Amino acid sequence: MRLRRDSETIEDGLVMQPAVKFENEELILLDQTKLPQESTFLRCTTWQQVRDAIKTMVVRGAPAIGVAAAYGMVLAARAGRNEIETAAQALKSARPTAVNLGWAVEKMLRAAAMSGEDFVQTLYETALEIAEEDLQMCKAIGKAGLPLVPHHGVVMTHCNAGALATAGYGTALGVIRTAHEAGKRVRVIACETRPLLQGARLTTWELLEDGIPVTLITDNMAGHVMNTHKVNCVIVGADRIARNGDTANKIGTYALSVMAGYHGIPFYVAAPGSTIDVSLPSGDSIPIEQRDKREVTEILGVKLAPERVEVLNPAFDVTPHKNITAIITDRGLIYPPYEDALVAVAKSV
Repeated sequence: MRLRRDSETIEDGLVMQPAVKFENEELILLDQTKLPQESTFLRCTTWQQVRDAIKTMVVRGAPAIGVAAAYGMVLAARAGRNEIETAAQALKSARPTAVNLGWAVEKMLRAAAMSGEDFVQTLYETALEIAEEDLQMCKAIGKAGLPLVPHHGVVMTHCNAGALATAGYGTALGVIRTAHEAGKRVRVIACETRPLLQGARLTTWELLEDGIPVTLITDNMAGHVMNTHKVNCVIVGADRIARNGDTANKIGTYALSVMAGYHGIPFYVAAPGSTIDVSLPSGDSIPIEQRDKREVTEILGVKLAPERVEVLNPAFDVTPHKNITAIITDRGLIYPPYEDALVAVAKSV
């Protein structure tokens, strides 16, 4: 069955929409590959459609794909209990780096194992719980990170770690939102985030919606901007945090951490406890997703490079814990050394 699409071209202003919602036995996803030019919704009625939407980054951001996968498990349950395990394995493999995906699916499997004949309802309620928990964790991250944001200052960010990447508030952008709501006059510098331009297309879109001043730069301008403009801090999200604090995030994050360190700029990672993977001792063990070469050789279907050129396209890189000033979690701020505190936060989820 193909995905149903509802489309609305954005012309007069921007309209913020929830990235993930479940209504009338359908998972409705805001297609982030079409933003900001078009507001398009994909309606998934099978877990296979959810898996494909995660793979193609219709829905993206570690917390958001965890929530989407949880609802995908609900759709699998409606097809019969025998479908649950098959769906779980397929959903977990859709994007290997983001640990929230596997965390959410495993939580759904445990709920299914403990349920009786009402297993569909049990899974639905568990998915709702995962979504609500993520929203509350993001708001808690915002409060925890508030003291780190100056009353008048500039924050640089990378990729999109906002409402579109979560259940509705954001991690890195959640900190910025909270600061803005508290009356702090914060301005954001958003890196474009090649190759899929999540910073240019999504982060700027969200911040403009909230009335937060934002300046867009290309990724290769970041060092120059740090050197010539007053940047008070860098705040990014995370797709997986190893036990020692090494952090996987969108490709380009590692370079930002190196430049921030050189210029003496605090570098913060904002993430919920569900992003911490204490089973991995360091970032060396984090699987890095490799994506299609066309994401690099083309932009919006326009070819920019020779067809035969070899392309390396890792979706993520790993920032060493020594480059991170602090990790902002829903349970508070964590400073080096990270391991004991990260283990405690992970156990609380």
